[in-house]
Amino acid sequence: MSETAQVLGKIGLPMPVAELAERRWDVVVVGAGHNGLACATYLARAGKRVLVLESRERIGGACTIEEPFPGVRMSPCAYLAGLLHPRVVEELDLPQRGFEWTPAVNGLFVPFLDGSSVQLCDDDARCEEEIRRFSRGDVDGWKAMCDVVRRLRDALRPEGDDDVWIGDAPTREQIEERLGSDEEARNVLFTWSMAEFAERYLKDERLQIALLGQGVIGTNASPFDAGTASIRFHHSSGRLGGMPGMWGYVKGGMGMVSFYLCDAAREAGAVVAAGVPVSAILPGEGVMIEGGERIHAPVVVSNADPKRTLAMLGPAADPAWKAKIESVPIEGCTVKLNVLLSELPDFSARPGKLAPHHFGQINAPLTKAEWKQGFAAARAGQLPEHLWCELYFQSVHDDSVAPRGYHTMSVFAQYVPYSFAKGTWSERREEVRDLALHSLARFCTNIPDAVVDAQVLGPPDIEEKVGLTGGHIFQGECLPEYMWANRLSARTPMRGVYLCGACTHPGGSVIGINGRNAAMAVLRDLGAASARLPV
Repeated sequence: MSETAQVLGKIGLPMPVAELAERRWDVVVVGAGHNGLACATYLARAGKRVLVLESRERIGGACTIEEPFPGVRMSPCAYLAGLLHPRVVEELDLPQRGFEWTPAVNGLFVPFLDGSSVQLCDDDARCEEEIRRFSRGDVDGWKAMCDVVRRLRDALRPEGDDDVWIGDAPTREQIEERLGSDEEARNVLFTWSMAEFAERYLKDERLQIALLGQGVIGTNASPFDAGTASIRFHHSSGRLGGMPGMWGYVKGGMGMVSFYLCDAAREAGAVVAAGVPVSAILPGEGVMIEGGERIHAPVVVSNADPKRTLAMLGPAADPAWKAKIESVPIEGCTVKLNVLLSELPDFSARPGKLAPHHFGQINAPLTKAEWKQGFAAARAGQLPEHLWCELYFQSVHDDSVAPRGYHTMSVFAQYVPYSFAKGTWSERREEVRDLALHSLARFCTNIPDAVVDAQVLGPPDIEEKVGLTGGHIFQGECLPEYMWANRLSARTPMRGVYLCGACTHPGGSVIGINGRNAAMAVLRDLGAASARLPV
């Protein structure tokens, strides 16, 4: 059993702060999110004296486990694994620590208001048969659409050392060389909106709208905006468990990933301290904590988002680097509902309270007009008429997370404003809750009746609870103009200061390779990369 999991990440202080300050450290990692913990593990394994400082009482950041309701364990933000890098899983011995992953092979289920529905399984043969039943004329287009994503994944993210997520970000020229003459792949990666992508290959408008949300996950953009097709690729590019593009459920909940990484870091010799906020980063010297003590280290690696890192650097920040950070949009547009249910949603299009579609992911779709209206409303500080909702049910795969007879439902929904034109999140939170459940109830016969309780986290709540500026779950936009060589590097212009969070290459989600990349950059710069750790 994970020592960190036994206390749900509330690890406390390993020793008094004064004693931490007396010691000399090689590296201080600011923030015990999953990337910071991965970074610390690699550095400690290479023989470095590493201290991880987490401002909150619970480690894990957005990927942790809490009890929002008595006897119920849920991650406040992260809910599904798919992009967690196989190299991190293997090198840090996560399976031996207890990491288990159940692939959601039933894929994406989408009901429609006309009573029809489609289940896009990850098994090609089953999926094509479903599409043949649903829209016979779209089978070839579906196959062609999926093939573009496969080609992109194989070109950019092959198994092994040639995966461009490992190490420094590739340049546009390097990407172009890999893509060769594949113009469709190039357009998906850099140009097309998600609507263009879907409309190019699919004729049935229901199929088109079934996929629109996959191009804007966590992204403050409309699926009609250029570049959103790349979001679809980003979230389809994983190889976890040797299953390309697959997503799934971590036994015990997503936060177990961070807990296992914390175990690995401490086993390697790193010291992890929770409840120790850093007030300043002092390049080349270390950090100052809120109590006024200085902790000395020649290297500081920040797992905090770039805006918070910038604030901790203060006047020590390089002006050009500061300008780049300030140019990246970081205002979130998503609301997360953690819901306790007395029974699973019963969908009018496919009745049943424990059906195959409950084992995958479910989308409550929007029409194209509703997508446009919803995005415009949120940008104006208003709530839309309906929310796009993506649903996951950890409890159908893992009965350890809820009492017998109950189920957990994670609802990830867009678009909501960071701040309202009228009122505040505190004043309007119940309204948002009702809106999300009403948006889902259009497709279900037992919602909201089956809802026992619900926790609602809008962008300001995520900002306060998890420490993500703007409530942006990826520490800044992941559209093409902010990705690859345009994303922030692990190295910064400030002496001894590095980044390891989702703001760095290869971007956002629970990945872990960001932390590994930062650790390898530090070790290269120190001239001490371990022979045990390929770089």
